[in-house]
Amino acid sequence: MRDTVFYPAQDDMRERMASLRRLLNSLHTPYGAGDSVAVKVHWGERGNTSFLPPDYAREIVHWLHDCGMKPFVFDTTVLYSGGRRTASDSLKTAKDHGYSEAFLGCPIVIGDGHDGRDVIDIDAKFKHFDTVQVTRQVEAADGFLIFSHFKGHMAAGFGGAIKNISMGFASRAQKQRMHSDVHPVLQKGKCTMCGLCVDVCPTGAAHFPEGSDYPEYDRDLCIGCAQCIGLCPEVALKILWETDATVFQEKLVETTAAVWKRIKEKTLLVNALFTITTDCDCWPGHNPVIAPDMGFVGGYNPVHVDRESLNRIGEDVFTTAHPAVPWRRQFDYWTEIGIGE
Repeated sequence: MRDTVFYPAQDDMRERMASLRRLLNSLHTPYGAGDSVAVKVHWGERGNTSFLPPDYAREIVHWLHDCGMKPFVFDTTVLYSGGRRTASDSLKTAKDHGYSEAFLGCPIVIGDGHDGRDVIDIDAKFKHFDTVQVTRQVEAADGFLIFSHFKGHMAAGFGGAIKNISMGFASRAQKQRMHSDVHPVLQKGKCTMCGLCVDVCPTGAAHFPEGSDYPEYDRDLCIGCAQCIGLCPEVALKILWETDATVFQEKLVETTAAVWKRIKEKTLLVNALFTITTDCDCWPGHNPVIAPDMGFVGGYNPVHVDRESLNRIGEDVFTTAHPAVPWRRQFDYWTEIGIGE
């Protein structure tokens, strides 16, 4: 059984659907007839234009139906303000982006529940986290299919299967724990004092103090969601790492590893290498494409699937886009904490 598989596809959507179906059929299916299978997706932030269209998720759902499974699609709510902070807003954004039950042919679920409390704590026993808090679907679903849009990411360097499990399964509290070392620092020479950072801050950490033309950032209130950094139209905000930037990479991996220990025997993973942009699908507005469309990578281990995706695209694409991000630490740390191959 091959560890990862790659099926190329280019512009034509029918070719892409056929390629995705061939990839799925080539994988050893770890589910049984009648199993409920949770399909983890990211339907894009409100105003984002680079998210994957729902056609791929629908093809996966149809394939699972054809195999006798009971699929549903899910994502979790986020820390920052926008179109996915609450369950109702996230479901509206999903529908606006074409991710409707009628189109997909299956239920759409908010993994952490409509009040954000449908979560559980699971053992981690790692350096940064003794436990991690994640969606209750880890226990409720019979199987998982992690479908990830592979692209760049401002703090992780790249975003694929590892990040789709860590941030994608995490409760809002766990997301905050992972982001807790990230804070904004203002480059006044670039700032136009537009106030967008103040408008989008979910906690009021970004504010205009009395008598100042420039915004300031309350480090005690800041939750490290980095929305102000990502949305600044003048790129006047940069990440200030409270600790070494490798800590964020390690926290991502620890959260993924804790989940993976629970779900690895019942999970398939597929990365889509299309619309490969500088940053993730969480940001509205312009998001430059940095590599050509390639196809799909599938497999049975999030680290291997992401590694193969990077090999296909080329590491230089991501080191050029995010030169200060030590993303290779994710792969080294996975081995160090003893999750195994």
